[in-house]
Amino acid sequence: MVDIRRLSDDFSVSPQIAVTDLQTIWDAGFRTIICNRPDNEDAGQPSVDEIEVAARKIGFGFAHISAESGRAGMIHAAETRRQLADLPKPVFAYCRSGTRCTVIWSLMMVSELEGHEILAATAAAGYDMSPLIAHD
Repeated sequence: MVDIRRLSDDFSVSPQIAVTDLQTIWDAGFRTIICNRPDNEDAGQPSVDEIEVAARKIGFGFAHISAESGRAGMIHAAETRRQLADLPKPVFAYCRSGTRCTVIWSLMMVSELEGHEILAATAAAGYDMSPLIAHD
């Protein structure tokens, strides 16, 4: 079962997915998959190539923007913003727990939303970004 956590109308995050989850994600309306995990982070995780090949067969746009656990930062947010310029929305991003994806989304939003808006969206999705985002 896919654990979809909505951050905005066009961006949701999730813990690790399997190839068998892709059709469910497509049926939920998502059109781009972003993987924020490096390969071989955990034993048994599907490779990025496995997910990408299966996702593209369904019709997804796909981006791999790898961030090591605890090291997601502005470089990843900038790369995500750059790639999203050419990819269909809405976006479904995943990593081990969804936290890296949420950090990256939060950093992308600092120029568009107030801090309290980012914190409310991430808290509603089950992620505490208060150490990352200034409080208003």
